[in-house]
Amino acid sequence: MASQTAVKEKKARAVKSTKTQTKSRAKKKTKQKKNLVIVESPSKAKTIEKYLGRNYKVVASIGHIRDLPKSTMGVDIENDYQPKYINIRGKGDIIKSLKKDAKAAKHVYLASDPDREGEAIAWHLSHILDLDLDSSDNRVVFNEITKDAVKDAFKHPRKIDMDLVDAQQARRILDRLVGYSLSPILWKKVKKGLSAGRVQSIALGLVIKREQEIQAFEPDEYWSLDTMFKKSRTKFKAAFYGLEGKKTSLPDNDAVQEVLKKMDRTAPFNVTNVVTKDRKRNPQPPFTTSTMQQAANTQLNFKTRKTMMAAQQLYEGINLGGKNGTVGLITYMRTDSVRLSDTAKAEASTFINDEYGSEYAAVKPVEGKQQEGAQDAHEAIRPTSVFRTPASIKDKLTNEQFKLYQLIWSRFVASQMTPEILATMAVTIEQNGVTFRANGSQTKFAGFTKAYPAAKNKDNKLPSLATGDVVDMVSMSPEQHFTQPPARYTEATLVRALEENGVGRPSTYAATIETIQRRAYVRLDTKKFVPTELGELVQNTVQEFFPDVTNIKFTAKVETDLDNVEAGQKYWVKVVDDFFTPFSKELETAEKEMEKIVLKDELAGFDCDICGAPMLKKLGRYGKFYACSRFPDCRNTQTIVEEIGLLCPKCKTGQIVERKTKLGRKFYGCSRYPECDFVSWEKPTEKTLPDGTTPKDETDDDNKNQENTEETSKSSK
Repeated sequence: MASQTAVKEKKARAVKSTKTQTKSRAKKKTKQKKNLVIVESPSKAKTIEKYLGRNYKVVASIGHIRDLPKSTMGVDIENDYQPKYINIRGKGDIIKSLKKDAKAAKHVYLASDPDREGEAIAWHLSHILDLDLDSSDNRVVFNEITKDAVKDAFKHPRKIDMDLVDAQQARRILDRLVGYSLSPILWKKVKKGLSAGRVQSIALGLVIKREQEIQAFEPDEYWSLDTMFKKSRTKFKAAFYGLEGKKTSLPDNDAVQEVLKKMDRTAPFNVTNVVTKDRKRNPQPPFTTSTMQQAANTQLNFKTRKTMMAAQQLYEGINLGGKNGTVGLITYMRTDSVRLSDTAKAEASTFINDEYGSEYAAVKPVEGKQQEGAQDAHEAIRPTSVFRTPASIKDKLTNEQFKLYQLIWSRFVASQMTPEILATMAVTIEQNGVTFRANGSQTKFAGFTKAYPAAKNKDNKLPSLATGDVVDMVSMSPEQHFTQPPARYTEATLVRALEENGVGRPSTYAATIETIQRRAYVRLDTKKFVPTELGELVQNTVQEFFPDVTNIKFTAKVETDLDNVEAGQKYWVKVVDDFFTPFSKELETAEKEMEKIVLKDELAGFDCDICGAPMLKKLGRYGKFYACSRFPDCRNTQTIVEEIGLLCPKCKTGQIVERKTKLGRKFYGCSRYPECDFVSWEKPTEKTLPDGTTPKDETDDDNKNQENTEETSKSSK
């Protein structure tokens, strides 16, 4: 009995000892220092911490923690343009927390975004946290937030790249020098609250120049002679080509009548030539920042800012639930490269072979042409895993995230696929020396459009025709036209214009476009930019005294110089000085010679309905408006409405007038509001319905089909 008791006591002591040792080890583990990783955003921090495991603590700086002061220039011009950085107001608690975490950490890693801005954030953090820039390999970069990419990046930390930092500093300082030098002059000489900037002045200048071209445009008259022919019971369209086998223009109605005299519309027409061939349409390369913004604007109706916000969310990570958790869905979204990694290409090839078949997988995918001056620092924008199809994760994404992800995924997959093959037919029809041509096309093999339906060619099928066939004319539609002026810029075309001119970089487009709208220098009219009077006034003033700021070639050269700083080929101080030395002389001239612009108010022609004083027409931030002449004693204001010459389709009594929202967006409503609540964002026409919509004209599709066939014919030649 005693021996059994002894055994039990011995076992109890062993269990107690084991528990004590376990607690001791746990205590030691809790005391063990962790590696600290600092990123910009909390969502990114959460994703990365999951990948790195318990030996890492990942926190967010919430963007920049240091910047130039808002109240002063913050640049020591006399001392090599040294910036006077300060901690950003409101970031005190974050900085305090970061310092505490860094002090307790085994090692600090800076994992901000892999671009100039991200490198600058890492550099500012290193100063705040007193990290050794010379000996510490604490900078970690990755192009996608996936487990493999993140873990691999932490195997290869590096020092902070000061060339990247200097390129960002130079841009920041240049923009500060221009903005904080020009704005006070504009306030003093023109109107308070105005501003001008380096890239925004180019964007505004492009919009104004396009408007000037439109206003100066003189239309030329021309006529078309579209004809409907019939073979058996099948009808098809053809367009007038020329006389006696030569292409002939129809400048006026007299020319049309001469053609009509030559034809016998009741007699048959002869098919004199039929050319059939296959034509290939190659896929486009995957997205860069610019092309993504353009496609999202034209296909999804996304504003540039909305596109970049959704892309940022997809890059930083979405919680897919289950064992996946939070996953970064796309690669870094600020890039000017169309390059793809070998791994991404291999995965795409496997997916396409399995999903669509080997005939759809390109053996040698089309290589996109790199934009001149592209930095090519990162891959193109693509999904982090091609096997993560949009449909499979739709329920985990917001509507905007899903639409953009689907666009990016489809474009990437399509870029690795075979061409679309079109069977084209070009038909020549003649009678009495009068020639008509019809062009048709039909998809023979879908190719890349299987994954990217938005790029699919619209079929225009012609009946089976052969040389020597006879066809009958069904109808003819002579129509007068006038040449059209160049189109106003949309967000997509303005981004394209900035990129083509080498102005700005992928990360700047959204902010630039937002700025000129926020300043009310431009307004949107049916999704197209129109300069305001205020915008033209500011641009003309800046252009007169600061020609370099509004010069596209000069600004593009500055961008090239910044790229050379990043490449370590130029010293950032020299780049800034080369710009500012002549600019400072222009500032002195403007201070002396620029006359104060007096914005004269016009009499409105009626009196204030509150105090009876005359009303004035004034120029404000969002254009002209009516205000009482006794301001500030009387603050009565009224919106200026302009009639467009149409009766309201709803009440049939009031006139349609042009109005503006508080943010300056144009819309159309009834002059009898609030008695009549008709409203429309689009400019009404005679066909507009009482609910503000305009029924689709079926002839529009026919016209588009004809345009497509003509384009197909040109391409096949």
